[in-house]
Amino acid sequence: MTKQTYGTERRWYAVHTYSGYEDAVARNLRQRVDSFGMHEKIFQVVVPTEKKIKIKNGRKVEAKEKIFPGYVLVDMIASDEAWSVVRNTPQVTGFVGTANQAVPLEQTEVDKILARAGGDQVRHAIDLALDDAVIIIDGPFKDLEGKVGEIDEERGKVKVLVPMFGRETPVELEADQVQKI
Repeated sequence: MTKQTYGTERRWYAVHTYSGYEDAVARNLRQRVDSFGMHEKIFQVVVPTEKKIKIKNGRKVEAKEKIFPGYVLVDMIASDEAWSVVRNTPQVTGFVGTANQAVPLEQTEVDKILARAGGDQVRHAIDLALDDAVIIIDGPFKDLEGKVGEIDEERGKVKVLVPMFGRETPVELEADQVQKI
């Protein structure tokens, strides 16, 4: 088996995990770093999440959602020891890269991910796609049918093209005012 190439500088790596076990992997990896005394090689373990507004039972609910399900980010110096500690953590399936070679992430990518995860901006989880057939369930256009013409997740808005006056007229609505047919 080819060993991990040694590195002398800190880099971020994406670690693939079983989906749904990201938090457990991060917790276990932090414990392994403590027990193996790897603080000089493994610095941070992050599960990037962001706040999203979802609609459950007709109500808006704020929830934390993983940005990259199935992945944990690790800030470390690549060495055989560090690679082994991470790789042998329960529920870790491997590093992103080739079979035996972890490939570091670009720092600009990591900065964007961490900014998105650390930001106060709340995104709306809108379970619609362009051209979906929808019915308006609230407001002055209630019971009209149309199709999705535009989705704005940041504002939680949807533009629905409603047949009116002999043509499709765009109507901007809150995401919770429409429902898939």
